[in-house]
Amino acid sequence: SAATASLRTTRPTRTGDIGTRSSAATTTSSGLDASWEIDLFGGVRRSVESAKATVEAREADWHNARISLAAEVATDYVDYRACHLKLAAYEEQAHSYQETLRLTRVSVAAGFSAPADLALVEAGAASASASATAQQATCDLGIKALVAVTGLEEMRMRELLGNDKAPLPTPAEVSIESVPAALISQRPDVVSSERQLAAAMAKIGVAEAGRWPSLSLTGSIAVSHAAGIATTPWSLAPVLSLPLFNAGSLAAKVDSTRADYDSALATYKSNVRTAVKEVEQALVNLDSAARREGDARTSATQYRSYFRAAEINWQSGRISLLDLETARRSAISAEVSLIDVNQTRVDQWITLYKALGGGWQSAAENSPGESK
Repeated sequence: SAATASLRTTRPTRTGDIGTRSSAATTTSSGLDASWEIDLFGGVRRSVESAKATVEAREADWHNARISLAAEVATDYVDYRACHLKLAAYEEQAHSYQETLRLTRVSVAAGFSAPADLALVEAGAASASASATAQQATCDLGIKALVAVTGLEEMRMRELLGNDKAPLPTPAEVSIESVPAALISQRPDVVSSERQLAAAMAKIGVAEAGRWPSLSLTGSIAVSHAAGIATTPWSLAPVLSLPLFNAGSLAAKVDSTRADYDSALATYKSNVRTAVKEVEQALVNLDSAARREGDARTSATQYRSYFRAAEINWQSGRISLLDLETARRSAISAEVSLIDVNQTRVDQWITLYKALGGGWQSAAENSPGESK
C-alpha cells in the first residue's frame, strides 16, 4: 500500500473599482491519496519472505565472522605460549652447552681431553645459541600477529600476556568420539547458505506471481473549506493490470530465479559437506593428539633423566663427550615434541569449536526469552 497527503490554502486576488467594496474568500483543502495492491497470487508475501531470509543470512554471516576471529585470536595466543615454552627449552640447552664448554676448556687445558672435543662443544654451543635466537624471532612475530588480529597496541598486548613462561591452556578432560549431526546445522555459514536458499525459493514465487494479473485499489478523500462550507469528496476505483505483451520476459525471469535456486542449493549442500568434513577431521586430530600426549610426556621425562645421568657420567670420565651430546639432543628433541603435541591438542579443540559454530544458535533455535 502507498499513501500521499496534501494541504493547500488559496486566497483570490481582490479586484474592483475604486470606491467599490469587494470581498475575497479563502479556500482551504486537504487530501489523502492511497493505493492498495491485492496480493492475489502471493507475490508480495513471497517478496517479504525473501527479504526476511536475506536479512537472516547476513546476520549469520556476521556471527561467522565473529567466530572466525575468536578462533584466530585463540590460535595465535596458543602459538605464542608454545613458542615461549620452546624458547625456554632452547635457552636451557644453550646454557647447558656453555657449562659443558667451560668444563671442556678446563679439561683440554689440563690435558685430559683432546682439542677435538673442544671443537665439538663449541660447534654445539653456537648451534644452540642460533636456535634460541631464531626461536626468539618467531615469538616476536607471534606478538605482531596478535596485535594485528586484536587491534591493540603492542605494549598493551605484552602487558596482557604477562609472564612469557606461562603454560599452555589446559583443555577440559572431555572425551568426544562423535558429534550429533544437528549441531552442524547451527554453524553460521550453514545457516547463512540455508537462509539464502530460502530467499532464492521465495523469489521463484515472486517471479511466478508476476506472470499473472495484479489488482490494486486506488482511492482519494479530500476535505475543502470555503465560505464556511465544508465538502468531502472521495473516490475509490479498482485497477487491473494484465501482462499481455511481456510474457516471454516474465517466463525468462522465472527461469532465472529457478537457476539461482539451483545454485543456492548446490552451495548449501557443499557447505554441509564441508562442515561434516571439518568436524570429522577435528575429532580425528583431537583423539590422535590426546593419545600421543601420554607417550610424548613419558619420552620427555625419561630422556631428561637419561641426559642428567649422562652428564654426571661424562664429568666422572665414564662416557665420551659424543655420548653426552647425543643424550642432550635427544632430551631437547623430546621436550619440544611434547610441547608440539600439547599445542596441537589445544589447537584442535579450537578447531572443533569453530567447526561446530562456536556454540552460536540461530534465532529460530533460541527460546523466546533467550538472547543470542
